[in-house]
Amino acid sequence: MEFGVFILAQQRGYHQRSQDVINNSIEQTVVAEQAGFNTAWYAEHHFNNYSLSPSPLMTVAHAAAKTKTIRLGTAVCILPLYHPARFLAEVGFVDTVSNGRLELGVGSGYQQFEFERFGVEIANSGAIFNEFLDIIPKALTQKIFEYQGEFLNIPPSSIAVRCVQDPMPPLWVTSGNPVTLGRGVREGHNLFVTALLNGNDAIAGLRTKLENIATAEGKDLDNDVKFGFLRCGYASDNASEINAYLDCARFQRRISESLKFRRAQSEDGYMVKEVPTDTDPTFEQLRKNLPVGSVNEVIDKLLEEISILKPKHIALQTQLGDFDQKTMLKQIELWGDKIIPAVKKEVGQAVALA
Repeated sequence: MEFGVFILAQQRGYHQRSQDVINNSIEQTVVAEQAGFNTAWYAEHHFNNYSLSPSPLMTVAHAAAKTKTIRLGTAVCILPLYHPARFLAEVGFVDTVSNGRLELGVGSGYQQFEFERFGVEIANSGAIFNEFLDIIPKALTQKIFEYQGEFLNIPPSSIAVRCVQDPMPPLWVTSGNPVTLGRGVREGHNLFVTALLNGNDAIAGLRTKLENIATAEGKDLDNDVKFGFLRCGYASDNASEINAYLDCARFQRRISESLKFRRAQSEDGYMVKEVPTDTDPTFEQLRKNLPVGSVNEVIDKLLEEISILKPKHIALQTQLGDFDQKTMLKQIELWGDKIIPAVKKEVGQAVALA
């Protein structure tokens, strides 16, 4: 069982300076490495406060200079917003400067707001994404490659700075589309999935979905597929501290849905308004759904979720909204000291008895 931190780099209001948000991201990465996390993941979003991380590859390159052992992942590079030649060259460069620590997470994107500003039709995102999946293994494993597609065309070319990892960095496919996930399974890539802020029923449904996808591709989900689970979680005996984290998690959900469904616009063209909706979960519902509470309660809930979903990797959301940085750094240390060792021990014993 691997653990990662997922760093969204959100700005909940102008009381947070963008410089502080980005610096906090790197500081969380350094502390996560010290705490024993396997991976730090960085998001990609543009032109609003949902996330201030415009280039996860650039963040990985910077974080690589601040760390030594933790693996560094993109979660995700929104492929339709890239020119393939630059993207591929930067992947080789970033894997090199990180000394082979890159985990390459990719996705097709979902926020029309971003696509409009890049001049890309969001209706074409799936097709462009699939052409990128054609190109990436070719480019990273062949000395000379070329590609002619409907949207992407590259004449015979070679990446100047080759990846350190052989044959290429692990590729993680993130999508809610079973067809896209099926292609990831078929081609031997890793998957990244989430149940958002929902509980065990949603996790069980996600497990069934993944089992069906793997079976359709002639694969066994547990033996043939590595997949990660993005999750909110927080351990504390202080109820107000937990509520502050849950409030930030709910903020993330509100802003994400506003951008996806165009529910709310920003008054100044940047800071998206946080608007409560009828579907907002209450703190009581979130406490029931998520691994939050005392250390032992978080461990027990995580083990319950792992027994249902059986992921190989759990990515904990650490940088949400305007949650206090010093408190979150202590939380990361607490996971490394208490929660991760306990979970790994129980999972290891369960595997040994199986």
